[in-house]
Amino acid sequence: MQLSKTKANFMLLVAAIIWGSGYLFSKQATNAGMHAGTINAIRGLIYAALAYLFFHKAINKMTKVDLRIGLTAGLINFLGYQIQTIGLMYTTPANNAFLTAIYVVIIPFIVWIFFHKRPEPKSYLAILICMVGMIFLTNIIGQGFSIHIGDLLTILSALFYALQIVYFGMTATDSNPWILSFMLGVTQGGFGLIWSLLFEHGTYAIVDWKAGIWPVVILGIISSFGAQTLQVVGQRFTDPTPAGIILMTESMFGSIFSVVFGFEPFTENLFIGGVLIIIALLIMQLNFRKMWFPHHKV
Repeated sequence: MQLSKTKANFMLLVAAIIWGSGYLFSKQATNAGMHAGTINAIRGLIYAALAYLFFHKAINKMTKVDLRIGLTAGLINFLGYQIQTIGLMYTTPANNAFLTAIYVVIIPFIVWIFFHKRPEPKSYLAILICMVGMIFLTNIIGQGFSIHIGDLLTILSALFYALQIVYFGMTATDSNPWILSFMLGVTQGGFGLIWSLLFEHGTYAIVDWKAGIWPVVILGIISSFGAQTLQVVGQRFTDPTPAGIILMTESMFGSIFSVVFGFEPFTENLFIGGVLIIIALLIMQLNFRKMWFPHHKV
């Protein structure tokens, strides 16, 4: 399989749109009394089952290298999500969304430190515009910003998200993408189940399972199996820095879906933030040197 960077980035954009819509289903599940570990366990096991159903021929040929890469990627992925969710309990949603987006800034430095690969100069401009867009999108200026334990946990989760994107784009490409997808489902489901049994078993009795189970099933099929598989495949054919900026639009699409379905009003900040993030995406995607100097050989 071989994809152009444009097609790979489009796959990541589709993944971000799917994850943006997933906020609505996550909200339904948490409103039904489900906690993060339980949600992770169910959607992860669904993800693993579907991955094996569709990709069992490749998965049955799993090597020790595939197992090691899959477990590492899965653990990084799980820790990022779990720490972010815990952090949300002790901070505001706006702070949580803004601080999680810091992974966009962290990614190029991780690549530089561990792989000695400098990001393109335009990346810094795109990152700056993207972060300004997130400031508007989350209304940090209007609501105020202060650091406390929830914010520190969210910053820690951003580090894991940055590691995940770099690992998917640099190291995990040594593994078969279908095997990696399966291992992500196994680790998400397995670690989520362990977490749930250790820390959430006392909440099972108050969960409205009838109201909560279907949103989680949809998350397992669409957000985990669908979007995460798109991410795994897409990141094999693009660079970590643009991948991070594209995937960060998940928050923007989450806001758009919230407006469309009446969960929050359409505001000036939402419009300005969305436009700035789209500009940042275009800066990363377009080859300005080729546009301005079409006959110049690079």
